[in-house]
Amino acid sequence: MGTRDKESFPRRLRLVRAAEFRQIFNNNQRVDDASITILVGNSVGAGPRLGFAIARKQIQKAVLRNRLKRIFRESFRKNQHRLPARDMVIMVRRSIMSIDSAQLISNLEEHWNSVIKQCENS
Repeated sequence: MGTRDKESFPRRLRLVRAAEFRQIFNNNQRVDDASITILVGNSVGAGPRLGFAIARKQIQKAVLRNRLKRIFRESFRKNQHRLPARDMVIMVRRSIMSIDSAQLISNLEEHWNSVIKQCENS
């Protein structure tokens, strides 16, 4: 098993059902800043799972929404071994478009650290 296998993003690490999203929206802890909000819910699985709620109202162009999702997935993939076994949903605000990729990745690192700290305290 190589490094790539340990850091992949298989379907079991994704939130895909509406009921899973609804559960997190109804009962969550929140980590956010001016452009990103991560909702952290309880998990039913063995590891962390990730989903996105990137509204067309906030980011009109599909190309831009997909670019953000690629960045989020890559950051999650690289940090999944550190993250607690919780379900997480990432939401964005329009102000995210004024942030360059390097700053966005840095912000995500801070958010992951906040999630870890918050889950340790609860």
